[in-house]
Amino acid sequence: MKRIFTLCAALCIAAISFSQTDTTANPNPAPQDDTIRIGGMVIIRKAGSKDKEVIRDREYKMRNRRGDKPSNLSTNWWILDLGFSNYVDNSNYTTAALSGFVAPGIGEDQLKLRAGKSRNVNLWFFMQRLNIAKHVLNLKYGMGLELNNYHFETDNIVFAKNPTNISLGGTDFKKVKLAADYLTVPMMLNINFTPKRKNGFSISGGVSAGYLYSARYKTKDDGDVEKVKSDFDLERFKLSYIGELSLGPVKLYGSYAMKNMWEKGLDMTPYTLGFRFSNW
Repeated sequence: MKRIFTLCAALCIAAISFSQTDTTANPNPAPQDDTIRIGGMVIIRKAGSKDKEVIRDREYKMRNRRGDKPSNLSTNWWILDLGFSNYVDNSNYTTAALSGFVAPGIGEDQLKLRAGKSRNVNLWFFMQRLNIAKHVLNLKYGMGLELNNYHFETDNIVFAKNPTNISLGGTDFKKVKLAADYLTVPMMLNINFTPKRKNGFSISGGVSAGYLYSARYKTKDDGDVEKVKSDFDLERFKLSYIGELSLGPVKLYGSYAMKNMWEKGLDMTPYTLGFRFSNW
């Protein structure tokens, strides 16, 4: 009984001690500073003051190198080439005249081109670049149209068809040209010296295969335009060596045919040179 009484007394004393107020705590605590963080900036207002202090934190971000890696296959749509067309003339005009392909009086001087007006316009539907080795060595290929306009210095050149015959007419035209258009597939090896740059430095070289889908002889005189559509015994297929040079945003292209552009009569090797407007 005595033990039970002693235990009850101890429990009562403990309860009373927990219920008492902590006299050691400060009844009037000091005011605290207000802190607000916005992104990399911290705003601190001192307690009891209306002034605010702004502290800017330095933030360091690691670039995502994987995101900067170029794609293994990239496509460029609707590329435009603007340049000049010409040819190297190795024709034997004596033989050509004897065969009836050209009339007497036609020679290299009569079929000489106006260099500034003989234009080449290429419209490529697409070109693709396929990575072969570390985006430095790539394969480039595509498909498009090659449009060649050969303007002659002699103003009275006449092209007749069935059979083809080139002669001198009695009228001096304001404009005389022969147009030859090809559907072409180019294929090149590309060396890109700056693979991480969009407009870097690169060089390409390869071959192209074209098919003659349209040819015509066109004259213009005082607003009157006449066209004669025929292949004029031009070679249906055109194989060429091609090249491209990228110097930052400036891109140059060129081509040189592997063989004569005519099936018979003349011996002319066409070539082109100009500027390419492309994303890469």
